[in-house]
Amino acid sequence: MNNIIWHSATVTRARRESQNNHKGIILWFTGLSGSGKSTLAHAIEERLHQLNCRTFVLDGDNIRHGLCSDLGFDDKARKENIRRISEVAKLMMEAGIITLTAFISPFRSDRENARKLFPHGEFIEIYCDCSLEVCEQRDPKGLYQKARDGVIPHFTGISSPYEAPERMEAIIKTDELAIEESVEQIMKLLYERGIIKNE
Repeated sequence: MNNIIWHSATVTRARRESQNNHKGIILWFTGLSGSGKSTLAHAIEERLHQLNCRTFVLDGDNIRHGLCSDLGFDDKARKENIRRISEVAKLMMEAGIITLTAFISPFRSDRENARKLFPHGEFIEIYCDCSLEVCEQRDPKGLYQKARDGVIPHFTGISSPYEAPERMEAIIKTDELAIEESVEQIMKLLYERGIIKNE
């Protein structure tokens, strides 16, 4: 590490945000499998795209096809998965992009470590609060049943714990709200924080 230096760019994050006409931010969606993280993240991205915002969704399944394809699902691998994602999200935010992450990220300590990478107020943790019963009902891939049958080990909510956030910027009751209502709650938060300008 002694031979590695940080190269500063003349094109700064502030200049990129000025060109984008909005701030870069992290929207970190967390919750059980089937709680609606990806659905909500992509719905919000669609709304932001319509407002000409620069966005990108880092989705759990998609990332596991490439960047984290070498990782399993035990606790150590889950921690490394979230560490990598946090670093990628940080780079994307430096590019002035509104970055939405949709990962179970079951451990509070991992989410707190991710939060520490960002200046205060630039990491928005959104808890997709959905009962285990509803998540299992929604499960199109049958993963919960496979976990209960012992086919899938280390499955969050069944054989591995999910630690719900104790401090988060938003909680969305995804088992009670329609997707449009959930999107409106997050958009309201983005307007209130001045991340995007009023339509």
